Amino acid sequence: MLEVINDFLSGKLLIVLIVGLGSYFTIRSRFVQFRHFRHMFTVFKESLRGQAGQLSSFQALMLSLAGRVGAGNIAGVGIAVTLGGPGAVFWMWVTALVGMSSSFFECTLAQVYKRADGDGLYRGGPAYYIQHGLKLKGMAVVFSILLLVTYGFAFNGLQSYTVTHSLQNAFGFSPNHTGIALAVLLAIVFVGGIKRIASVSDLLVPVKTLAYIGVTLYVIFSQIEHVPAMLETIFKSAFGLDPAFGGLLGSAIVMGVKRGVFANEAGLGSAPNVAAVAAVKHPGAQGVVQAFSVFLDTFVICTCTALLILLSGFYTPGFEGDGIVLTQNSLAAVVGDWGRLFVSVALSLFVFTCILYNYYLGETSLQFLTRNRIVLMVYRALVLALIVWGSVQNLSTVFAFADITMTCLAFVNLIALAMLFKIGLRVMRDYDEQRRAGVGQPVFDSSKFADLDLDLAAWPTPGQAAPREQDAAQGVPATQR
Repeated sequence: MLEVINDFLSGKLLIVLIVGLGSYFTIRSRFVQFRHFRHMFTVFKESLRGQAGQLSSFQALMLSLAGRVGAGNIAGVGIAVTLGGPGAVFWMWVTALVGMSSSFFECTLAQVYKRADGDGLYRGGPAYYIQHGLKLKGMAVVFSILLLVTYGFAFNGLQSYTVTHSLQNAFGFSPNHTGIALAVLLAIVFVGGIKRIASVSDLLVPVKTLAYIGVTLYVIFSQIEHVPAMLETIFKSAFGLDPAFGGLLGSAIVMGVKRGVFANEAGLGSAPNVAAVAAVKHPGAQGVVQAFSVFLDTFVICTCTALLILLSGFYTPGFEGDGIVLTQNSLAAVVGDWGRLFVSVALSLFVFTCILYNYYLGETSLQFLTRNRIVLMVYRALVLALIVWGSVQNLSTVFAFADITMTCLAFVNLIALAMLFKIGLRVMRDYDEQRRAGVGQPVFDSSKFADLDLDLAAWPTPGQAAPREQDAAQGVPATQR
């Protein structure tokens, strides 16, 4: 029954939602992801500068990449190619291309409706823009519960299973022992809150990403003469024009979209929770940064994995096996047996940061529902228990359930985005107008958006301190603020 429901939701409804609405957002915004493409690199450079005591835009980017760049970039791409053929890669690109616009608007709206939490940090995401933008508290609660179940619990069990069994295949490590060790390391990071999670992501995400891209590029450049022909195969297979993969057209589209969404998460409503924590001058700047992360995730990292597999000579039509084994053996076919070990180590880093990201999303959802400290402690304990449990389980049923809840997340979030799209366009146009006027770093003037339910502690009028800072300057005790 789960497989039937999952086939309809993620195999049909998800494609229409992600590609359809993503295309609509792209056209209505006059192709925002293309217009701002060069600007993305400028904003990325500016994001390195943060404010004391607050999370920078760069840290928010690294935290979102911690989740986006994960098992989906290794195992997910392998699954897509195995079941959909080379053409699945093309449909992953299409999903990412339109997803960049969805990511721009969902992360921009998350910034617009973010709330100051009183500790110099911010909270936000779809639950917040649904509640404060649409005034639909019930819909916001439903989204929070779906996000909590999907990321806080189901996906963490899957990530644990993936890494422990990969290490078992490569090094012979016991999944029991690996699961416990993983839970202990995660617990050390969890207790430090969002700042420690962001600091660890700052360290690990660039290392894991650059190392993985470097090794896969070595494989690609060592067979550079075959790359044009392989790209031609990808395009032909995407439309059923390659005889060897002609029967996989439907699977190519379905697997490309499903695994593409799983890899870059554009439109799911997960990344906005992270995008909202950054201290930026204008919501549009964070939208641009997060659109860039979708590009980096799919067009760079997923493409590297796909070309690694397709150029290795190990993959053949009709290959049977899981995505991890395919990627491991493909690298080993070119560089030797150490390739299997490298993929396992890379996957371990990918999964570790993914679990941190998933945990934070669950915590954000939980804090939207309740601020009870005991409930938070119980949540942390349950996540760690699931890490250990997932390391030794067969999670096919959980995977199907997670796919269903993920699709429901996308459904709720994309409907909210469609309803708030005019506001997103207003904010985008304000950002564009300032850039056209020569403003290097556009500034958000909350007085221009007085009709919106904004938190003035998060978005004070330019030139004025936030209410909390004003109180401090006037000597108002913290207990009365």
